[in-house]
Amino acid sequence: MDFTYRMPTKIVFGRDCVRKNGALLSPLGGHALIVTGRSSKRNGALDDLLFALSENGQDATVFDRVTPNPGLSCIREGIALLESAGADFVVGVGGGSPMDAAKAIALLSVETRGDGAVFQGNYADCALPLAMIPTTAGTGSEVTPYSVLTDGEGETKRSIYSEALFPRLAFLDGKYTDALPETITKNTALDAFSHAVESLLSRAATPFSRLLAVESAKVVYPYLPRLSRLSENDRDALLFASSLAGMAIAQSGTTAVHGLGYCLTYFCGIDHGRANALLLGEALRLAREKGADLSLLEGACGESAEEIALCIDKLVSPREVIPREVLLDFAARSRTNKNIAKSVYEPSPKEVERIFLRSFGIND
Repeated sequence: MDFTYRMPTKIVFGRDCVRKNGALLSPLGGHALIVTGRSSKRNGALDDLLFALSENGQDATVFDRVTPNPGLSCIREGIALLESAGADFVVGVGGGSPMDAAKAIALLSVETRGDGAVFQGNYADCALPLAMIPTTAGTGSEVTPYSVLTDGEGETKRSIYSEALFPRLAFLDGKYTDALPETITKNTALDAFSHAVESLLSRAATPFSRLLAVESAKVVYPYLPRLSRLSENDRDALLFASSLAGMAIAQSGTTAVHGLGYCLTYFCGIDHGRANALLLGEALRLAREKGADLSLLEGACGESAEEIALCIDKLVSPREVIPREVLLDFAARSRTNKNIAKSVYEPSPKEVERIFLRSFGIND
């Protein structure tokens, strides 16, 4: 088959890697806008970054007002601060929300667009230099060319894409995840696993993306039943697997599970990783019934697709109670999502309804 592979991000992995390798930030610019949430002050990531920038003689301005699932108003606020401070590169520190916001700020500060044009695509491959420091093990945004934002007008989440959104640097230090609450640990691990599964079930999968997705699933899956008791080595392994899954979807994109899960996040406030997991079991069952090749996934996990689905189902129990009519509305809203057509098992409108309904214990 014909395919391409591009992943230009330099990854530095290991405990204390920011302080040990901070000189790598020097070529990015003279003044960093640090895009983050409040947790980076508690887990030490912000202090490590500020130390490294100071050692390099680089200035820094901190934008710590990123909200979960950031929208365009957050991005505009960040751009205004970047411009007033005179920052010339951007560092995202945190989970998916700060990293996605950092990417959007770096892109939209170079290519100005009105709110109505942000999600129309066709961006030039030009953005301010980017570095990322993930503090959760799930999103993989530190190695992808996507930024996922809330589209208030469209009442959903949408991604923007540009080759320029590949960060130049990613520092992966598992110590920032050591004190994560069990709920966040679980939701982010499920997000990483969903990325690996969806990459394998994408029409755009390539030999390289499959290798990455299989290895990620092989690492993550054994941890899923025991996420409440993780050692430092376990935390490092999950961060590694999350980045592998991010590298996989950087090539293949995500599929129906992400496309359907956006409604659960936007309208119900369900965490993104949990939203994916709530739908993943039924999506796997449908994929199996429609003849999708699940052998790579089953081989990576050492279990059948049904056993994998049951494992995920157990992790997300008890489930939220969502009325039938609301789920059918979500199905209708999701039918035109581009991720559905990317799935090798491409669910029909009725099958989209089935995934939503059965995922919440309602007969279709």
